[in-house]
Amino acid sequence: MNNKWNAFIYKLWAPFYDQLFDKGPFLRARKEIFGSLSFRQGDKVLLVGVGTGADLVHMPDNLDINAIDYSNEMLEKAKSKLPGSGIQFFQMDAQDLKFQNETFDWVIGSLILTVVPDGGKALAEMVRVSKRGGLIVIFDKFKPSGRSLSLLKKMARPIIRLLGTDIGVSFEGLAEWVRRDIIIKKNEDILFNGMYKFILLEKERDESK
Repeated sequence: MNNKWNAFIYKLWAPFYDQLFDKGPFLRARKEIFGSLSFRQGDKVLLVGVGTGADLVHMPDNLDINAIDYSNEMLEKAKSKLPGSGIQFFQMDAQDLKFQNETFDWVIGSLILTVVPDGGKALAEMVRVSKRGGLIVIFDKFKPSGRSLSLLKKMARPIIRLLGTDIGVSFEGLAEWVRRDIIIKKNEDILFNGMYKFILLEKERDESK
């Protein structure tokens, strides 16, 4: 996977993405995740890989929200869902966020770390722009901890990557990029027998302040 290919493939996905990933079990998982989050009025929130905006409709309207995606077509779909909301949308690479350090109270990445060419780099960027004590929310698919992919999944992996995602990413491998900066608050199976996980991280506070 690379950015050029992802821009092409998600241009194709944009018209019908919601029919697959914002219905049925995916919709229930999003409701469960966002129903468990304790936002406060005025919190600064960044959605990394906002896609068609499937997460936005589950969030309160009293937040200061920025949303980024690499695909302009996906961004346009997201914008159309909440016209006049005040949400700021940016075309941006998740691996190179154009925000200052420690800007956001919440950083949310749904189905993005296994899409970008370098998920570890994207996660490091998400942690970088989080405030000390801020929370990072991850909803994504990962290979089982400490286990190899099945033979069938190994065979299917190259084809699935051509469709714009990777079923062979290890969260533990990604977390190595940021392990000194985070506390894992939650790591729960949420969908399809643990293939998809809900992970909540807290950025370490600066105890010297």
